[in-house]
Parts: sequence; structure tokens; C-alpha cells
Amino acid sequence: MGSPAVTPRLEDLARLRRVRDRIDREYARPLDVAALARGVHMSSGHLSRQFRLAYGESPYSYLMTRRIERAMALLRRGDLTVTEVCLAVGCQSLGTFSTRFAELVGMPPGAYRRQAVGAGTDPGTEPGPYPALPACVARKVARPVRSPPATAVERPAAPTDVDRPVAATVAPVTSTVAPAATTVVPAATTVGHGPARGR
Repeated sequence: MGSPAVTPRLEDLARLRRVRDRIDREYARPLDVAALARGVHMSSGHLSRQFRLAYGESPYSYLMTRRIERAMALLRRGDLTVTEVCLAVGCQSLGTFSTRFAELVGMPPGAYRRQAVGAGTDPGTEPGPYPALPACVARKVARPVRSPPATAVERPAAPTDVDRPVAATVAPVTSTVAPAATTVVPAATTVGHGPARGR
């Protein structure tokens, strides 16, 4: 029998797998984190933290990814409108659906549908944008992938005048003035009083 520290972790992983399987099966039903947590006897916060650790995204993000994946397949068929697809995959808000779709796929659902139908996809079939690939491979390639959140990149501070080299702070001088003529001025001489002395 495993040590007491390992057993709860394995139990949590089994529960997380049940949650993920439920999302995969029931993506079109109204699901929220609280309902998912109740189904596996966990708190919502604990479920969210552990799910993110195990799968790299929150339960809600995973649910939306599954919904968008199914929406892509329905839009490629071409026989449903964007609103019908939105409702068929369990989204209640067309705005939220369109925003998430564009975030994951890179284009709005209407544009995706037009592109798929324009590429020769016949209504009622599901060859999608990869007709030469086997269906199992095409599904894997076409699966929406949430890009990782952008991390703040620390920019170097702007150099100050003190940090800049002297050559960079001095603007190049272009001369348009003709060279000055050299004039010789004779030294002043005094007559009859001897050499001049400083006073």
C-alpha cells in the first residue's frame, strides 16, 4: 500500500480525470466549476488549482476549448449558422462564443465558416481544411490550442545622457561658413617712452 502522502494525490488525479471526462462528454450542457467540483466532492478552489496543475489550464478554459473544437467541426459542415452552432455547443452568449473562438482559432466563427465552405467542403460532410489527411490526424492538427499567457518582458531602461557615449550626444556639425581670412595686426608701438609696462 502506498504512503499516506501519495494516496491523496493519486485520488485527486483520479477525480481530475473524471472531471475532464465529464467535460468531454457533457460540453454542450450548462457546466460550471461549482457543479463539476460537487460531482467529485472537492471544493471549487481546490478543483481549479489542481486541474490547472495537472492539465495546464482551468476547468472553464478546458470546457471552452472543447466547445470551440466541436464548433469548428460544425462550422466546417456549413449547414448551420454561427448562432445555431453557438447554442449547439452549449454557449449561451454569442458574443462570448465569438470572442473565445477568435482567441483560440485566430479568426471569427463567421470567417472560419466562409473559409471552410469556400474551400470546397460539402454540407453534411466533415473533411475540413485537411482533406488529404486521415480524419484522426486532421482532428489533431485542427484542434484549437490556447496560447500560453504572455509574460511581461522587462525592457531595459532608456539610456540617459550620462549613459550615452559622447559621440552619440553630439550632433554632427556641417560647416557652411567659408574659412575666415587671416589678418595680421601689427603690434602697437609707442614712440619715445620706452617699452610699455603693465599698470
